[in-house]
Amino acid sequence: MKEKLTTLFFGIIGIALLAHPAFGQEQPGLRERADELFRKYEYANAAILYTKLADSKRPKLADLERLAHCYMQMKDYESAENWYARVVGMEDSSEENLLRYGEVLKVNGKYAEAKVQLETYAARTGDTARVNVAIAGCDSAVVWMANPTAHKLRNEAVNTSLAEFSVFPMGDKVYYTGEPDSHMQGVGTYGWTGNSFLRIYTADRAGDNTLHNPVIAVNSINNAPYHIGPVAAAHDGKTLYVTRTYPGKEGSVSREDRRKYMTNKLELYLYTQTDDDWEAMPFAHNDVAAYSVGHAALSGDGNILYFVSDMPGGQGGTDIWYCEKQADGSWGTPINAGATINSAGNELFPNIGPNGILYYASDGFPGMGGLDVFQATGSKATWTSPANLGYPVNSARDDFAYITNYEGEEGLAGYLSSNRKGGKGSDDIYGFTYERPKIVIVLRGTTADKNTGDRLPETMVTLYDGTRSIVAKKSSTENGTFEFVLDRNSTYTVLGQKEKYHADSAKVSTVGITTSDTLEVALLLEPVFEVGKTFELENIYYDFDKHNIRPDAAAILDELVRTLRDNPTLKIELSSHTDSRGSDAYNMALSQRRAQAAVDYLVSRGIARDRMVAKGYGETRLVNECGNGVPCSREQHQANRRTEVTVLAY
Repeated sequence: MKEKLTTLFFGIIGIALLAHPAFGQEQPGLRERADELFRKYEYANAAILYTKLADSKRPKLADLERLAHCYMQMKDYESAENWYARVVGMEDSSEENLLRYGEVLKVNGKYAEAKVQLETYAARTGDTARVNVAIAGCDSAVVWMANPTAHKLRNEAVNTSLAEFSVFPMGDKVYYTGEPDSHMQGVGTYGWTGNSFLRIYTADRAGDNTLHNPVIAVNSINNAPYHIGPVAAAHDGKTLYVTRTYPGKEGSVSREDRRKYMTNKLELYLYTQTDDDWEAMPFAHNDVAAYSVGHAALSGDGNILYFVSDMPGGQGGTDIWYCEKQADGSWGTPINAGATINSAGNELFPNIGPNGILYYASDGFPGMGGLDVFQATGSKATWTSPANLGYPVNSARDDFAYITNYEGEEGLAGYLSSNRKGGKGSDDIYGFTYERPKIVIVLRGTTADKNTGDRLPETMVTLYDGTRSIVAKKSSTENGTFEFVLDRNSTYTVLGQKEKYHADSAKVSTVGITTSDTLEVALLLEPVFEVGKTFELENIYYDFDKHNIRPDAAAILDELVRTLRDNPTLKIELSSHTDSRGSDAYNMALSQRRAQAAVDYLVSRGIARDRMVAKGYGETRLVNECGNGVPCSREQHQANRRTEVTVLAY
């Protein structure tokens, strides 16, 4: 058993952590409080304090490492990348940070950049075995994204801004696991994420497989104090197999800095339906003092129970195990499902499809990001080699809990869970269909330098659908060309990106096309980062007479964060401008506060303060004739209220 269980198992399903100080102490300082929260796995609260510590002229490497780790554990991978980018550039940063930076780049879909960091780690340490799977995943991901499968995903209506995942269909209903909002009484808060402990929900399943009318399930299966879920059911629906966090005091204990911490592991409970309620019974092979058990799945005939555990005798972190039903109805001794489907990493969320195919998630085989979905055919401990389901089933993030409820000649239908970009919350439920296309619509395009017209090879071209989700992604050829296959009655955005160039995009629509066709587009990219060059950050708005950063402005500033993060030698002046209404002195002060607020936001997202200058110009640099006393329209005044970036060094 690994000393530290995967956070993908417990980060999604959860552990409860209790800290018991073993001695009295004085009131701790900011760093001591941050470190204590970090040791208690209260990453959301620890990150707030580490961010304050990081905003100094000479921040400590350990503070930035822990801050980056907090965001990684919270699955805020964009923020984790921002901070790891700084960590690896600091003096005395270890090779281990190259590995972590490579991992977060991979989770963010930056496969070429991730591969550079992973290969650098291997070259410096000689430990190629540790990164071989991840590097192979980077190479495979590029191929899978350039050649997506015919799966069509939809974000289900039951999703919220919190986490929903792991659907189990049962007739015209489904069970799933979700985070209640903070207003639900009797549900505690999980310090790891800062959100409520998980509970089991039900929803209606319509004829087209869409999910509606979510409600929390009955209290008798939701009455434990910590995490509850996911759930699987016997074919008759009268027995539920529920994963939950053990609520007692027999968890494993660790010690650090003379403090004692208890980790509550996962256990599996069987709930049997009575006349009007559910009767709970623990799974016979739970051992909460030694290991976790959860994520149950039944074979088609109900005689084999598959589950996930980190019990001794496995191949790596968490493995798939199975028990066979005995003559008396009990479950026999657990047996490992074997080294073919289990890896040195972590296997999670198994499900058995109608045709007997095993679907499960793993981070131990070459994949696109964190957890990827794989399939294998067989039973018990005899299986074919696992096959990655490719893109778009898998993404750069965690993809898991893949389950089918229809498999036929025309295709497939079912559900999966993912925290991929573009969702409503941290983990979302996606319905999917797989249908064979009847007509073919091709998009052919070129990438070129806007100033010279020369073709730009190796330009990263991304195809987005109407919801800004990635459909496919590939590099243009050595001749600066690219090609995608499109769906009917759809709208797309195609985006070209290349280092040292401004991105260019174009809209494409197949609405109304009824026969096979070929569309064409040209992407023209403009060179950037010339010292002294100024460009406007469009759509940065402030409330009247205010300087705080609004959520819509934060989204624009996040793009600037990415530019600064990806170009570590870039230094800028960030300037704010007002219109002429109000006194000159007041406008100058207001613009300075707004510029400073924007810089402070960038610092909070991981950009070093010494790379930026905040400058308020008030009304001294109007772009039109709307000076003091000149009557102008609302639109003319708006043109003067702007935020600009000037390149100081590159």
